[in-house]
Amino acid sequence: MSVRGPLAAERGGRLAKQGVAPGGGVQMRFLAIWIALAALLAVGAIIVPRSILPSTILAFIPLAAFLCITAMGEALVLMSRGIDLSIPSIIALSSTVLLGVSGGLDSALVIGIVAALAFATLVGVVNGALVAIGKLNALIVTLAIGAITQGATLWYRESLPQEARVPPLLADWGSSRVLGINVAVWLTAVLVIVLTVILRKTTYGRRFAAAGASPRAAWVAGINVRGYQIAAFAVAGFLYGIAGIVISAFIRNPTLSVGDPYLLAPIAAAVLGGTAITGGVGSMAAVAGAALFLTHLGQMLKMLGLSTAFQFIIYGIAIAIGMALAESRLGLVRRWRSR
Repeated sequence: MSVRGPLAAERGGRLAKQGVAPGGGVQMRFLAIWIALAALLAVGAIIVPRSILPSTILAFIPLAAFLCITAMGEALVLMSRGIDLSIPSIIALSSTVLLGVSGGLDSALVIGIVAALAFATLVGVVNGALVAIGKLNALIVTLAIGAITQGATLWYRESLPQEARVPPLLADWGSSRVLGINVAVWLTAVLVIVLTVILRKTTYGRRFAAAGASPRAAWVAGINVRGYQIAAFAVAGFLYGIAGIVISAFIRNPTLSVGDPYLLAPIAAAVLGGTAITGGVGSMAAVAGAALFLTHLGQMLKMLGLSTAFQFIIYGIAIAIGMALAESRLGLVRRWRSR
């Protein structure tokens, strides 16, 4: 019997795990969200024409950028076979630390940003260590650490003035535009490119994907699976910290509820962007498309006069549909590999 058949099947299985079609093209899971976004824009043009006006798009696209940053962090955690529900708490923490350390002064802006990112990353490391080393359930861990973080943030926030504001220099940056587009969007684009290059073109990225796709096989191959899982939570925390800083710069006077919108939305964006809940597969570009899709959908619902409650319902449905599709795709891949 020729060995070409088994070798081809094995190669196809590896490519499927990496989110690539056997012929070398991008798997449909990453293209689907862009098709859905185009369809949503077409529907919006008919139902709510105002939703596709350039002024409307320029107004809501920074919100999509904030969601994209948090969703990329969630996607990294999902790729490592975890889940993170501490996002709102970490965003609030980084925002509050920025306010407290900087004191609203431009001279202390840099140290405020560094401190905010350091604390956010530290929370991510704690999450990752408890999950990877302690072998605890990621859902429970991130809920517990999120609650502890929220309590610590509340305690620290009580020592700050009620009207605490970000330094003027950061506030000016948050409202500035380049080529008519808010700087937060450009920053997000840079993050998408950097993470994509790291995941697709570097040894660390390929090992990270392998550790998420098949932890046991990766361990046998000498890959530090625990280290990569902790790194996933740490980088995610760092991204949440960036989101907290950028959002604070945008609204100038953030409160403790600054992270509240980012509990379900990042999970929905990550799953709709094709990130595999079984680990190892994800695309930051597709996650960005999902963030645009959900943000535009939310704006359409508002223009139609629907309440925020319906947005949470939509996010819940989106997560359920995304997970169902992920499971069905996984079943198809397994059957294809068995043949």
